[in-house]
Amino acid sequence: MVYTPVSAAANLRRSTILGAVLGVIAVAVTSLQGHPLMGVFGLVGIALGAVNNRMLQMSVISYAMAVNAGTGTKRKFRGGVAMRLGAITVLSIGVALLVRPDGLGIFVGLAVFQILMLVGAAVPVFRSLRPTA
Repeated sequence: MVYTPVSAAANLRRSTILGAVLGVIAVAVTSLQGHPLMGVFGLVGIALGAVNNRMLQMSVISYAMAVNAGTGTKRKFRGGVAMRLGAITVLSIGVALLVRPDGLGIFVGLAVFQILMLVGAAVPVFRSLRPTA
């Protein structure tokens, strides 16, 4: 049995493309229902999820390089994560409160992107667990 590790960059790329397609479909469907902004905010949520994930990947690489150089600290890494998640949370809550009820689409977009990332990471693992005949 050969195990192929999941490539985080490839998973992010696939999830972003699939998320963008789903976001455009969401804009079309919500427009037909009379709430085009909900679809747009869903697409914004997907984009925020993708940007957050990319920034996380860059932060992890930067932290690993700093640790190897002997200058990395967990405090700085955790602070960056907290700032990024805090900013996304404040932005999302602000949009949801200012543009009710369509602003709630941003939370749906964030959730959809996270599901896409999880499924994208899980599928190769499940494939590697499948018995070969």
